[in-house]
Amino acid sequence: MDYLEYYKLREQPFSNIVDNRFYYNSTEHSHALIKLRYAIDTKKGLAVVIGETGAGKTTLARRLLEDLDENLYEAALLVIIHSSVSSEWLLKKFAIQLGISDVKESKVELLSQIYKRLYEINEQGKTAVVLMDEVQMLKSKEIMEEFRGLLNMEMADGKMINLIFFGLGDMEDVLSLDEPLKQRVAVRINLKAFSEENTRDYISHRLEIAGSGKDLFTKGAVKAIYYYSKGLPRLINTICDNALLEGFLFKAETIDESVIKAVAIDLGLNNI
Repeated sequence: MDYLEYYKLREQPFSNIVDNRFYYNSTEHSHALIKLRYAIDTKKGLAVVIGETGAGKTTLARRLLEDLDENLYEAALLVIIHSSVSSEWLLKKFAIQLGISDVKESKVELLSQIYKRLYEINEQGKTAVVLMDEVQMLKSKEIMEEFRGLLNMEMADGKMINLIFFGLGDMEDVLSLDEPLKQRVAVRINLKAFSEENTRDYISHRLEIAGSGKDLFTKGAVKAIYYYSKGLPRLINTICDNALLEGFLFKAETIDESVIKAVAIDLGLNNI
């Protein structure tokens, strides 16, 4: 027996793997989605989402991508996984994500391909959108200038491509590498952590999706979870997952504040 069986759960409720079935539409996330859809649908060109580690930026990006009807939008998500990215590599990735198959090596030819493809997408009545996660890793003035070049491609009704950047706070420094690009930011969102009320609802929501028929965490436990996690979804998941395992080991029917404190010590969160 594991804690899933013990607590009568169908699946893990607090995995940090992004799964849109568990998406919790907090007021913060709801407002962010509305603003991003506005930026896309009015073809503003560039929108930026900034938040600290674990605030739910990737979850928001995946949710936005899923919400964009493929009949109306040509949309893709590009995750930056290392900082040594060249402008050539990035443009090739853009071309592939936009559906260009025979990608040219020459930058001039490649930009021509991207322009033609964007024109084609817009002529089809679609909106081109590229979401980019972990943009703070692109610490290159040359790359920022390439973004500005892409945003210079326009049609009568707005930008030919919409870029949505997701990243940590130091993304501001990266945007500042090219001041004209920074001035093109049409929508800027600072994604904040959950409130205590949101934290409680978030926990209940994920438990319900996983099959729980009752609240497994006491009010005191939720307060402690909020305190140690600072309302960051990723930390909430980690604390709750460990707490359920701890509760199972000690055959506790519900998780109280003492269990959360013990877990916080194990995770090194008690000194924050």
